[in-house]
Amino acid sequence: MEQYIKNMERGAALEFASLVQYAEGQVVSRTLAQNDHVSLTLFAFAKGEEISSHASDGDALVIALEGEGRVTIDGQPHQLQAGASILMPAKKPHAIFATEQFKMFLAVVFPES
Repeated sequence: MEQYIKNMERGAALEFASLVQYAEGQVVSRTLAQNDHVSLTLFAFAKGEEISSHASDGDALVIALEGEGRVTIDGQPHQLQAGASILMPAKKPHAIFATEQFKMFLAVVFPES
């Protein structure tokens, strides 16, 4: 049987944010799915850590799970706390900085080729 989502137990209720753990001085990621059409990844940022500015070919949805982070899109900062979300449009530069410990889920949908 082919698995489209990996790195999580099937058919079991779980605390989603617990699938990725904080590590001092690091950004930790756990890929759940990755192909030409979609990327699903959990992230745990130690306070003060970041993903520097870059652009993506796909629209990227950030859902904040724990803590607090700043998402900057095309030079415009947005503060996110647990429960909030933001859509980072394709081809616009964006960055993420953990103002506190910060866990997030990132779903990127890429254009059809």
